[in-house]
Amino acid sequence: MSHRKPLDAQATGLMLLLCMVWALQQIAVKATAPDMAPIFQIGLRSTLSALLVAALMALRGERLQWRGGAWRPGVLVGLLFGLEFLVVGEGLRHTSASHMVVFLYTAPVFAALGLHWKLRAERLQALQWAGIALAFGGIAWAFLGRSAGPAGGDNPLLGDALGLLGGAAWGATTVAIRCSRLASAPATETLLYQLAGASVLLLAAAVASGQTRFTPTPLLAGSLAFQALVVSFASFLAWCWLLRRYLASRLGVFSFLTPLFGVGFGVWLLGEPLEPAFLQGAALALAGIVLVSGHGWLAQAASKWKRRAEAQGAAAVSRAD
Repeated sequence: MSHRKPLDAQATGLMLLLCMVWALQQIAVKATAPDMAPIFQIGLRSTLSALLVAALMALRGERLQWRGGAWRPGVLVGLLFGLEFLVVGEGLRHTSASHMVVFLYTAPVFAALGLHWKLRAERLQALQWAGIALAFGGIAWAFLGRSAGPAGGDNPLLGDALGLLGGAAWGATTVAIRCSRLASAPATETLLYQLAGASVLLLAAAVASGQTRFTPTPLLAGSLAFQALVVSFASFLAWCWLLRRYLASRLGVFSFLTPLFGVGFGVWLLGEPLEPAFLQGAALALAGIVLVSGHGWLAQAASKWKRRAEAQGAAAVSRAD
């Protein structure tokens, strides 16, 4: 579809739902961590979701493109995606879900830096550099301004650092996709590479570290079903449907409600504590991320406002004459 629309009521409602779903995935993993280790959970959900995507591809008659070394970027993307959730899973053992979702969503900053280096068309503008400085300043404040007590885990400093590393891995995944043939590949193919990589890497890590024990509970079964069917499969397909029909810049800015939902759900559902320094740093980081990712949309909005103001001024002068 060549023409993409601005957000309407349907897209806004769906984006709100997706942001809540993406925020709840960290809550679901953290809530059931006593029943099953996070990396084992994410490995299993990735396996189930990969099977669903493979079945969907078979139904559509889609095939993976392996000739001419086309598999190489797929393997790279799978490893990066697996690394992202490996450190997220480990991080959730040490810090709160609300901290994790905020630090993970620093990914657009790392992606913007990588794309600036790799693609001329993605050169950062002055406002985006200011956003990057603001985001990293907020991250530093969230780390350095914390109190000595734990924040939802036994070692929140380590857990938060792993969340930040997860954001960097997510950003690197975005760069790898944009700078390879996967940029024009079907979304299902790219998703299958990612899920397969996460499945292999996380299940291997769970076995190697002895984190495969679990206690079967209704809560754990519901969490795994939610993560596999809703988060890793249905929400991604819904996101791709939105990207084909609506302006990506508007959708991207809207998606930054996810960390806000994540913090709220963590406090509400898990009773996680919040420190003033974390809240202040998170607010600065998210503001910087919006500047980086929403630069195009903000520039368009400012241009429209300027033109409207100039038109109103001209009309006022005309009436005065």
